[in-house]
Amino acid sequence: MAVTDEPLRADEPPLTSNSPDKATLIGTLAHLWPYIWPGDRADLKMRVVWSVVLLLAAKLATLSVPFTLKWAIDALTGANSAPVEASNWLFWLIASPLLMTIGYGGVRVLMALLTQWRDGIFARVAMHAVRKLAYITFVHMHELSLRFHLERKTGGLTRVLERGRAGIEVIVRMVILQLIPTIVEVTLMLAVLFWQFDWRYVLATAIMVAAYMYYTYIATEWRIEIRRKMNDSDTEANTKAIDSLLNYETVKYFGAEAREAARYDRSMARYEEASIRTYTSLAVLNAGQAVLFTAGLTATMLMCAFGIRNGTNTVGDFVLVNAMMIQLYVPLNFMGMVYREIKQAIIDIEKMFNVLARDPEIKDVPGAMPLAVTSGNVRFEDVRFSYEPDRPILKGLSFEVPAGKTVAIVGPSGAGKSTISRLLFRLYDVSGGRITIDGQDIRSVSQDSLRAAIGMVPQDTVLFNDTIRYNIRYGRWDAGDVEVEEAARLAQIDTFIRHSPKGYETQVGERGLKLSGGEKQRVAIARTILKAPPILVLDEATSALDSHTEHEIQEALDRVSRNRTSLVIAHRLSTIVTADEIIVLDQGRIAERGTHLQLLASGGLYASMWNRQREAEAAREKLAEIGDDNGAPNREPPPVDDDLITPAAAE
Repeated sequence: MAVTDEPLRADEPPLTSNSPDKATLIGTLAHLWPYIWPGDRADLKMRVVWSVVLLLAAKLATLSVPFTLKWAIDALTGANSAPVEASNWLFWLIASPLLMTIGYGGVRVLMALLTQWRDGIFARVAMHAVRKLAYITFVHMHELSLRFHLERKTGGLTRVLERGRAGIEVIVRMVILQLIPTIVEVTLMLAVLFWQFDWRYVLATAIMVAAYMYYTYIATEWRIEIRRKMNDSDTEANTKAIDSLLNYETVKYFGAEAREAARYDRSMARYEEASIRTYTSLAVLNAGQAVLFTAGLTATMLMCAFGIRNGTNTVGDFVLVNAMMIQLYVPLNFMGMVYREIKQAIIDIEKMFNVLARDPEIKDVPGAMPLAVTSGNVRFEDVRFSYEPDRPILKGLSFEVPAGKTVAIVGPSGAGKSTISRLLFRLYDVSGGRITIDGQDIRSVSQDSLRAAIGMVPQDTVLFNDTIRYNIRYGRWDAGDVEVEEAARLAQIDTFIRHSPKGYETQVGERGLKLSGGEKQRVAIARTILKAPPILVLDEATSALDSHTEHEIQEALDRVSRNRTSLVIAHRLSTIVTADEIIVLDQGRIAERGTHLQLLASGGLYASMWNRQREAEAAREKLAEIGDDNGAPNREPPPVDDDLITPAAAE
């Protein structure tokens, strides 16, 4: 059978649409079937067919095992119940105890080989389904809106993906490789009991099976809620651990190690208690199953013992019924385990289905065309937006960023500055009005083409835990090493990189924590240079840097924005004095607009903000002079949020 490893496609139908909040086995199997029996993979379909053939062959071998044991016992006791007549000269050769014993061992080996062969062939089918569904879920998570991700903790979301992936594997393997074969085997066993003995054996066995399954169902349902609480406490503990480790420096700043450890331990205590209840309930379940099965086994063996006493059965029959019941215990025990595992897997996959069922808030309209950037003119036309219906952020915003020009947005915290960049990127859609690029409403073009045309240098640059080269190349993945290094040179970080022991292969650490703020910003600038977009957004790109670093970064930003349509969301007003137009926002509306000199001359809000920042800078310079006079190192205090003239509010 040919084996292929085709790349997965994000455009395949995900488990979205009408997935219920509470997943069921039937619904789960209906969703999984297209991935177990994929229409475009003939090799995987052939593996499924071969798995079924091997399954039936293994079950036939399984059924013959008790009979070889019976024939061997009867041959030893002289009961003459072997399948060959004693008058036949081949009797000694075929039905001798020695050959029957060898046959017993051989059939057991054959049964095991066929079962393992089936599992090995089906493994590729199962893991392909797991991989494809995990891939689709991962892609879907990226398609969901920023609002969705801000409402959830990343650690908890990754656990949903991890558990859902494991749950899919359990369901695929358990149902196909255990549940269906077990049903077939139990049915055949009951038929053989009726044929070899009589209806009483079938009745006793059927009553035992029914009682066993009913008890398993009741006990498992009881354990479900216990397992759910254990999963919730595990997710909570994992989320707290990730949150604390991601904020390692903050924990150190405030000496909060003991508090964080206690917080984590409280979550682990809840997990410990839930886990203990889980294992205790499992012991109760297993004990009850053992009692019920033993009762059925004892009843059938007693009936056979009476048959031997009455001369209607042989010792071989006694061994046969015992072997068949013991053999029945294996699939029956699997029935209990399969039910438990499937129910637990459904719990684990339930949240994954709910994520998949959530429609992306931001979608391309049917037939969306790529954005055609001719000059790069950006217009906001009566734009209104609110994160919550009763709290409007932008209230009828209208302005234009002409092609090749630079427009700066300033204003107090909470005025809506950063919201503008999120709307331009379509991380959210406007509540009213529209945003256009070269006359095209950004809601009518494809998101990929829109974001490809816009470059972003954010205030807080978060890097991938990989090399510097990887993080710069992220701007344009098909760029060569020479282009990456040229972008780094233009961003004034090439010298720093080459002086590092590993150069461009230097690892930046989790979220880029091994680099300074200025170095991270230069990496962000380099990857934007590499992307070479016609439209550029600078979202307070230097507000967290000291004055010296800010000056160097600003030079790099000026080079990047040259001849590009640039929208600058500014914190420090000194960085936007050369902007073609400055727009001052206040409470979601345009309070003032004009050039730097025009706004200063008007003596309004912008002039007030400018004067306050100048006073703060003069105070810092005075402190630096005092430090020099006293012989102390000339250290600059951390940047102050100079433009806050109203109480801080979340933008």
